[in-house]
Amino acid sequence: MSPHSAIQAAIDLTAGAAGGTACVLTGQPFDTAKVKMQTFPTMYKGLIDCAVKTYNQVGLRGYYKGTSPALLANIAENSVLFMSYGFCQRIVRNIAGLDKTATLSDLQNAAAGSVASVFAAMVLCPTELVKCRLQAMHELQVSGKITQGQSTAWSVVKDIVRRDGPFGFYQGLTSTICREMPGYFLFFGGYELSRSFFASGGKSKDELGPFALMISGAFGGVALWLAIYPVDCVKSRIQVLSITGKQAGFMGTFSSIVKNEGILMLYSGLKPTLIRAVPANGSLFLAYEYSRKLMMQQIDSC
Repeated sequence: MSPHSAIQAAIDLTAGAAGGTACVLTGQPFDTAKVKMQTFPTMYKGLIDCAVKTYNQVGLRGYYKGTSPALLANIAENSVLFMSYGFCQRIVRNIAGLDKTATLSDLQNAAAGSVASVFAAMVLCPTELVKCRLQAMHELQVSGKITQGQSTAWSVVKDIVRRDGPFGFYQGLTSTICREMPGYFLFFGGYELSRSFFASGGKSKDELGPFALMISGAFGGVALWLAIYPVDCVKSRIQVLSITGKQAGFMGTFSSIVKNEGILMLYSGLKPTLIRAVPANGSLFLAYEYSRKLMMQQIDSC
């Protein structure tokens, strides 16, 4: 890797970390509701019911269960995702025979994002496993799935290692990759398509202001979740309920939900997810683009 490529990768990684942090801080309560409603759909009538019951059970802190692993998960995922995204964009340019400074089409950017998501899934799966279990720990105890819950991320980590060893952190990996690849095709494709719309008046995409970036990020996030939500629901079930023993795997869990609970259960928790997608993904891309631009300016001035 050339010095320029190494610097660019470091900038993308750091900007991705900034974006991941902004995403979690703006969307964690809605993410908690999503996981609870995905894994124990019969306990809640909807988002408001879930929010009220969570507050009555454990107070305000209940909305922020799993925030530490969520921060770790999103910082790790987005750091690797955006670093890999930049790398995959360079690969796409080479394959298409384009100059290294050439602007990729929205479709080419979407393809680069889809491939980059595979690398992100490898670091996301372990941290998201811990996050999901913490978020649904109360429901696991109330439903009788477990007799004694873990209250901290460290206690969940120790339990996974004790039960399943190091590879236990990759329960739900297949589901995660199945979610990430089509999801991030639409995520980056939707984001770039929206930026192209805002830049249609002769502006460059790099000249867009905060409002356009946030709307574009929100559009990409909503497109992602609408397309892959059932896969995410299966992933959450596998990761949370694997604490009770080995699960059936992606296809087995998917078939079981459809057969025993109905296809609509695959969409339980969709409302808080879509609400969360607007501020969380808008903040993610805003933090990413501005921190990346700031670092690039600092490098250029040196």
